[in-house]
Amino acid sequence: MDQTTKHDAANIPAGEALLRLIAGNERFVSGQVSFSGMRKESLLDLAARQRPFATVLGCSDSRVPPELIFDVGLGDLFVIRVAGNVFSPEIAGSLQYAGRHLGTELFVVLGHEGCGAISAALKAREEGEHHHARIQLLVEKILPGLPQFDARLSPAARLDQAVESNVLWTVQQILNS
Repeated sequence: MDQTTKHDAANIPAGEALLRLIAGNERFVSGQVSFSGMRKESLLDLAARQRPFATVLGCSDSRVPPELIFDVGLGDLFVIRVAGNVFSPEIAGSLQYAGRHLGTELFVVLGHEGCGAISAALKAREEGEHHHARIQLLVEKILPGLPQFDARLSPAARLDQAVESNVLWTVQQILNS
């Protein structure tokens, strides 16, 4: 398969893109990262044209770089990162750009374990903690999507459930926009 066909977003349906991400993540989790998705194209070729096969809205956390956790190459993903993977007009514009101008069919909202932004939102709601102005803006975007918890849940289980709920909240906001 030539590089244009292999990596042109217009030629990769969402289902195939999702399967590629799942397979890459399985390699990452098992420690078998191959970076087989790394293109043999030069950086000049990559600079000339973007051809991502998926768009990922993920958290800014330095421990979860999408290209690595999905074992894909440079230029394979259009990545938007913001703490807590929150939705805003700027994020909406970036997502729209990816769909309209880059032609990606698959959009992924990527949450992660131990998210500090979600933890800050939980502390704000449950302990009344107030954060610095800009951090508080992120927290306020997360709060509406937090679930009510079973009182018997451990703090770790609450955080896990809150991370998942935040992803679903962000997806719902995207769909409603």
